[in-house]
Amino acid sequence: MFKAALRLTSLRSLLNPVKNVVTKSSANQQRQIARSLWYMCNTREVDTKHGYLCSCGCKGSRHAHTKAAKELVEFLTEEILAERKAQKVKTIPTEVDGFNASLSGAEVTLTKQAGGETVKITFNVNHSVDTDDEPEVQENMDKPEIGELKSKPAFKVELVRGSTTLSLMCSFISQQDQQEEGYNDIFGIDEVSIYEGEWNENVYSVSGEVIDSYLYDLILNYLEEKGVSNEFVEKLSNYATVYEHSAYIGLLEGLSKFVSGK
Repeated sequence: MFKAALRLTSLRSLLNPVKNVVTKSSANQQRQIARSLWYMCNTREVDTKHGYLCSCGCKGSRHAHTKAAKELVEFLTEEILAERKAQKVKTIPTEVDGFNASLSGAEVTLTKQAGGETVKITFNVNHSVDTDDEPEVQENMDKPEIGELKSKPAFKVELVRGSTTLSLMCSFISQQDQQEEGYNDIFGIDEVSIYEGEWNENVYSVSGEVIDSYLYDLILNYLEEKGVSNEFVEKLSNYATVYEHSAYIGLLEGLSKFVSGK
């Protein structure tokens, strides 16, 4: 059974089940021959007919018993069990370091009241997962060790006081940039804006790259006073990782039900 950290690789391997026993070119030839024979047949429907009370749970759906569907469902069953076993947290917390968490699909909103202000942090876990460290590949290694999968989403911090909102778009700084540039922070400010009422496209914003470096540091200090520190952002990443993993398992389960016709 594959490690949960290799889930993307394991899914890709399912699409080419013969690659472990034949060369790439011969595998392509076999697929071409098989596909040619498939299209030469008079019908593409499966000959085996299953009743409504079939023990596999397909409820008589002819689509659930094609070879590809059967293999996919079997693999997904094993993959779901492996991912559930790898889950570090079974229940998604409703609070993160004093912030109340609200979940809506892939989007997470963290809010808290502080000194007459509302601190609101929003992020989306889609496409936010990457390995914690790059694998060290050596010639004599069959399977290089892969770092833990972590979610590091871009996030928006909104400080709301009355009808005025200070908005800061932030993102994680890569480990390579931290080492090369000597950054002490794990996140940076990408954009700053301030506006009255609701945001609209006419609101002026400035890139974090062109802000005076001293002003930039002062804004980071200001965020830290509001509870958005390096330590908190690390907890945000851990929370996003747990939530993304739960969402991934839900996707696998939904895919399995769809393919099996349930």
